[in-house]
Amino acid sequence: MTFAPLDTLLAELDVALADPQGGSRVAKLLENYAFARHDDWRRFAFFEATYYARNLIRRSDLYELIVLCWGQGQRSPIHDHAEQRCWMAVLDGTVRESLFQVSPDGRVVTPGAVRQFRQGGVAFIVDSIGWHRIEPDAGGAAVTLHLYSKPIRECRILDEDAGRVSTKRMRYHSIGGVVQAAGVG
Repeated sequence: MTFAPLDTLLAELDVALADPQGGSRVAKLLENYAFARHDDWRRFAFFEATYYARNLIRRSDLYELIVLCWGQGQRSPIHDHAEQRCWMAVLDGTVRESLFQVSPDGRVVTPGAVRQFRQGGVAFIVDSIGWHRIEPDAGGAAVTLHLYSKPIRECRILDEDAGRVSTKRMRYHSIGGVVQAAGVG
C-alpha cells in the first residue's frame, strides 16, 4: 500500500509530537513536505471571499494541522497563540509575517521584525517571541500549512483601531475537506 505524502507527514507528526523532545523535528518535517511541492493538500484548500479560510486537516490531543487560504488583501489580526507552539509552512505563494510586542491591555504595541517566506519556507512562533500578523505578500494569494501544538481553541487578538485586546474563538471554514455551513469550532 502506498501512502500519500500528507498521510506520511501526519504519521511522522504523530510520532514527533508524542516525544517530549520531538518538537525540534517538526520544522524539518513541514519544510520537507512543503519544499517537495506535493499537491495532496489541495483537497483541503478552500478560499473564502471575505476572510482568510482556516481548513482543518486533523485535530488530536497533541496538535491540529490546518491549511490556511489567503486571498489577495486578506490578513490575520495581530494575535497570540494561547501559550502553544505554532509552525507555519508556505505551500503556495509568498507570505509576510510581522512581529509585535503587545502589552496585556493592548495599549502599547511595539513593531518588531518583518519576515518574508516563500514556498517551502517555515516559520515558528510562541508567545514569548511575540504576537504576529500573517498576510500574503506582493498583492497575491497564498496557502500556508499551520501546525499548532497543542490545538488552539481561542486566542487573543488586538483591535488596532480601539487599542484593546479581546479573545476570539477559533473556527474552521472546512473540516476534513468538507466546507462547513457557518464555520464551526
